[in-house]
Amino acid sequence: MAKFIKNGKKETPAISTASLPDIVFMILMFFMVSTSMRQTDRKVQVSLPQASEIAKLERKDLASYIYIGTPTSQFQAQYGTDSRIQLNDSFRTIDDIRDFIAAERENLSEGDRPFMTVSIKADEDTRMGIITDVKQELRRCSALKIMYGARKATK
Repeated sequence: MAKFIKNGKKETPAISTASLPDIVFMILMFFMVSTSMRQTDRKVQVSLPQASEIAKLERKDLASYIYIGTPTSQFQAQYGTDSRIQLNDSFRTIDDIRDFIAAERENLSEGDRPFMTVSIKADEDTRMGIITDVKQELRRCSALKIMYGARKATK
């Protein structure tokens, strides 16, 4: 029984940090894959109207966004306070919508082009005439799948 005699001062072994770089790399890859970057910077103020029905986009990568609203305060000196149309990162006119839709279609694969959706995010104070003009131009360039941005109705 002399084999089981305890020594009085034994130290605990050090924690192994050999797998720490692997764990950090896995966490980094997880956040890189799961995070989506903002595609465009909004230059217009958009306060979305309340919706009675909401449909979720199935594939956001097939959506093209048209923002309509008053320019933000930093752009009001240059563009005024009237409602403006923003396509990607710049202010455009209704005549530029056709080129915008054509460019967005070119960026998609041939199989995804029929599923392209145009999402109009217009401020609730925007005049309906501008939205109607945008819809007419989208109809002329055969972009018939349109969604409107809205916020959920609060109960």
